[in-house]
Amino acid sequence: MDEKTKVPEEKKVLDETTISLDLATQEMYKKAAENGLDTMWDRKAALKTQCGFGEQGVCCRICQMGPCRVSPIPGKGVQKGVCGATADVIASRHYARMVAAGTSAHSDHGRHIAHVLHSIRPDGDYKIKDEKKLLNLAAAWGIETEGKDIYAIAHELSEAALYDFGRPFGNMTLPTSLPEQRKAVWQKNKLQPEAIDKEVVSILHATHMGCTADAESMINLSMRTSLSDGYGGSYIGTQFSDILFGTPMPRELEMNLGVIDKGMVNIVLHGHDPSLSEMIVLASEDPELKALAKEVGSEGINLVGVCCTGNEVAMRHGIKTAGSFNQQELCIATGAVEAMIVDVQCIFPALAPLAKCFHTKFITTSSTARITDAMHIEFDKDNALECAKGIVRVAIENYKNRAQDKVSIPDYKQVSRIGYSNEGIINQLNLVVNSYTHKPGTFEPLAQCLVSGVLRGAAGVVGCNNPKIKGDSSHVTLIKELLANDVIVVVTGCAAQAASKAGLLSDDAIKYCGEGLRKVCELADIPPVLHMGSCVDNSRILNLVGEVAKILGLDMSELPVVGAAMEWMSEKAVAIGTYVVTSGIDTFLGVIPSVTGSPEVTDILTNRLENSVGAKFFFETNPEIAAEKILARIEEKRTHVDALNNQRMNVPGYDDLTPAGF
Repeated sequence: MDEKTKVPEEKKVLDETTISLDLATQEMYKKAAENGLDTMWDRKAALKTQCGFGEQGVCCRICQMGPCRVSPIPGKGVQKGVCGATADVIASRHYARMVAAGTSAHSDHGRHIAHVLHSIRPDGDYKIKDEKKLLNLAAAWGIETEGKDIYAIAHELSEAALYDFGRPFGNMTLPTSLPEQRKAVWQKNKLQPEAIDKEVVSILHATHMGCTADAESMINLSMRTSLSDGYGGSYIGTQFSDILFGTPMPRELEMNLGVIDKGMVNIVLHGHDPSLSEMIVLASEDPELKALAKEVGSEGINLVGVCCTGNEVAMRHGIKTAGSFNQQELCIATGAVEAMIVDVQCIFPALAPLAKCFHTKFITTSSTARITDAMHIEFDKDNALECAKGIVRVAIENYKNRAQDKVSIPDYKQVSRIGYSNEGIINQLNLVVNSYTHKPGTFEPLAQCLVSGVLRGAAGVVGCNNPKIKGDSSHVTLIKELLANDVIVVVTGCAAQAASKAGLLSDDAIKYCGEGLRKVCELADIPPVLHMGSCVDNSRILNLVGEVAKILGLDMSELPVVGAAMEWMSEKAVAIGTYVVTSGIDTFLGVIPSVTGSPEVTDILTNRLENSVGAKFFFETNPEIAAEKILARIEEKRTHVDALNNQRMNVPGYDDLTPAGF
């Protein structure tokens, strides 16, 4: 066994019931720890008390005069760094750099998908799967489509989107779902992004030594940069993926570690880039490779997903999901994984030494995410399918090296309904309209349910897992409280997988709902928690909220809608939270960001932002208290939709304005 993977002998095995709500995770952690394997929870425990200065955002290492640690307590200890930067300046710089990195991650994802769209040809590996969406997006970008070849349109669209990354003049193209009132807010506060790459470069310049030293200005730059993610890079990544790989529609599949199959060649797909996973899926269906899997003694090829790549292939292909971010090591610890294939983001460097404890091939595929001790096979999008076949072949041929006595797979898996793209949601909403409000192909029924009060509000519960919190517990506790109070929930990323493992993505979850939400679910034939995709797909939520606001003639900030990231850990989550708040949607964070060493930055984020953009952050680590605050905020925000409802009550035929069944 590799020494790098061992838990130190003097360390006690943690109580598995404290690390996660999920029973499969508890079982596999215990097995891993008892066998001396090092996991994220062991490494977190080994750190003991983490750096208080770093946790509060008041340690600056931007220049080599530092690092400078200043006191978070005014009047006590060192109050300024060598250059004179205060805690407010240092914390705001740290926050801005997290936004810049998170925006870069999502936007680079979007750029890559745009390049894939530009590379497609009729005889190529990638095809156009959603022609309607291609034509609609081309129109939004001002591209003439009449009489043009569909592939030529795709190339023009990709070029237009890529131009928005480096646009030298003007502002980047914004989605048509954005209400005019929200655009006006951004223009008033000088928040409308110009070009995606320009915003990232400019804010990093602003954080450089000798530049911005005003916390409020830095947070404003952070908001503008984040918008180039939510309405730029992430939006492009999601919409172009739909064009290339198909727009997700509702389907059922199984989730959790139990989907790993002892009799099969198991291949785990982990990361975020669907251009790779799409080809791995196609390669796994190749007759020659399927025959090879039988020749080596297995029953076939079993693809499973982890993290956001897991969401991508689940939504579009029905590939089962083995787990979320905090289960990536546990997949390998089952001893039954022939290969873990990764691309970019949220991938533990610890996976490489862990894989050496088993027969697993840990394969990196992107120059952006090279990892020491991994097998690296560079993915070539211009020869995508053959490259993918080569990777799958490596996994199949590794089956003979499996030590069957090391195999231990938890018997836990949950059937879930997933894949609710905006188009998929609209299809379901068509079931709840009546003759008066019948507008198929819109979010009108959802808007009317909010106005009538049948639904008190809506919440997007998104984000990661974090070992600072008992895994999945905050996501699940919060969601159940919201459902009981007639708040419909949409989920993305690892929060979606947490909801799945808890049975919240099934019809059975209706038992947790209040009367109004229960009726909506029954009429629309939906679970009360809607799986909308990977973390880049938070742009789908923005589109949904924007369209509902436009239907009602309101700004997004006037809707009873909130966002929540209760177990977040990545810089992408900071960018996401910032663009959600800047869109006018209150956002609740269950892990407190590293800004509390600055009273001013904390006040800006949790108070003063509301004055400029109509929303703010709430920091609350207790999910039950967070639920109480969310429900109170939703009722406060209902002022605007309640006013619309009062107006409607005086309209003849008022009963016909209520969604069917109410």
